[in-house]
Amino acid sequence: MEYNVEKQHAKGKLHAIERINALCDKDTFTEIYSGVRHNCTSFGMETKDIPYDGVITGFGKINGRRVAVYAQDFTVQGGSLGLMHGKKIAELIDKAIQARCPVIGINDSGGARIQEGVDALCGYGDLFYQNVRASGSVPQISIIAGPCAGGAVYSPGITDFIFAVDKISQLFITGPKVVKSVMFMDITAEDLGGASIHSKKSGVAHFRCENENSCYESVRKLLDYIPHYYGDEIVQAAKFHFDEKKKAKHIETVLPENTRKGYDIREIINDVTDDDSFFETSAEFAINCVTGFAKIEGRSVGIVANNPAGMGGVLDCDASDKIARHVRYCDAYNIPLLTFVDVPGFIPGPQEEQKGIIRHGAKVIYAYSESTVPKVTVITRKAYGGAYIAMCSKHIGADFVYAWPASEIAVMGAEGAVGILYAKEMADPNRAQEVAIKKAQYEQEIMTPTIAAKRGYISEVIQPADTRKYIAKSFDILLEKTSMDKPLKKHGNIPL
Repeated sequence: MEYNVEKQHAKGKLHAIERINALCDKDTFTEIYSGVRHNCTSFGMETKDIPYDGVITGFGKINGRRVAVYAQDFTVQGGSLGLMHGKKIAELIDKAIQARCPVIGINDSGGARIQEGVDALCGYGDLFYQNVRASGSVPQISIIAGPCAGGAVYSPGITDFIFAVDKISQLFITGPKVVKSVMFMDITAEDLGGASIHSKKSGVAHFRCENENSCYESVRKLLDYIPHYYGDEIVQAAKFHFDEKKKAKHIETVLPENTRKGYDIREIINDVTDDDSFFETSAEFAINCVTGFAKIEGRSVGIVANNPAGMGGVLDCDASDKIARHVRYCDAYNIPLLTFVDVPGFIPGPQEEQKGIIRHGAKVIYAYSESTVPKVTVITRKAYGGAYIAMCSKHIGADFVYAWPASEIAVMGAEGAVGILYAKEMADPNRAQEVAIKKAQYEQEIMTPTIAAKRGYISEVIQPADTRKYIAKSFDILLEKTSMDKPLKKHGNIPL
């Protein structure tokens, strides 16, 4: 079959078939439904032959394992989606569910094929329905390799991971022309829905890549960390590397002496996971928390962590959404969860309250409580108030919770607590020494992890250098974990 490759190259983009070949193992892609054509007879469409109706669909292999792939071809009728175009993709997803393999969609389309009217909308509807059917059954990955506007955005929006490419990706409900006509605002497609916007501000994109080839490499890498279908057992690496002495020495130095000072939680993550195995998701969005995947003794685990380097690690609306979504993904595919806690609380103030921090924060509690995978939590420093509970505490289902000796677990910090309990004494300068004594008493008697350990809320107070050992042993113990505690119901109602 001939493809109009040069037309794409002129725009600095790869052609659909080149993209598929760059993504899949060499000579493994098999196209299906190449003979499909549209059946529209309006606006001169009856005279147009649109090869494969503008989308290439088929099966290939990535890292030796089967995948379903589709790529919209912008050189054919602008990659527009009509009835048969949508049905081709929907049928591919249905086949992928049956074949138990991931679905990877490469989106590059001008949107709905206007000439087909409601038939085009039917094509989108069929696609969305299969996206939802596949969710939790097989992983779905979307690559935005060109424009993706209007109703087209909702298919990637349903999928598990979205990859965006600098200077190529455009993702928006309404484009710049509509924005100008309705809101009288001049804005470029890049500023409205480019890769940077969706990886940093909206959080829609989970990965931002410099170019197409690096994007396809990242997709291939991601597939090494996740099960390829519900029930799939990820094969443990025969060999794994972990520099125990070097990392045990380094982890002792990560926490600053000043407990108010921030640090990058990624240092601790790297110190307890297999060498160079941490693969971060949504790295540029909600930087006050970190999510991703890593390997521990060759096995994949999902990582969730507060990050004091960003806003002190406080939980806000965006961080809550990012954490809850990642927890639910890991639970859907039985990926064990490792959570690092250093959180001063949920963010205060009218801005986040009005955005619905109560609703968003509740998602974190719901996601962890609902999850049945093995869950191990490590408290490195602060764990205050409702955020302590929300960040996978024993109270909402953690299997093992470990705390470092200097960690602080309480309703709030000592200064805030004393300010409430001894407000009158604080107002009197002559009683400053008494207040200082009360503050020290609160720190020693209330905030220490020893208190939580005595109550059984902490599995063990451990030295930082022993963290990897405890995590690895805990996940090994939980390898065959099963959960029988399921009340009779259809499903719960997560506070979306």
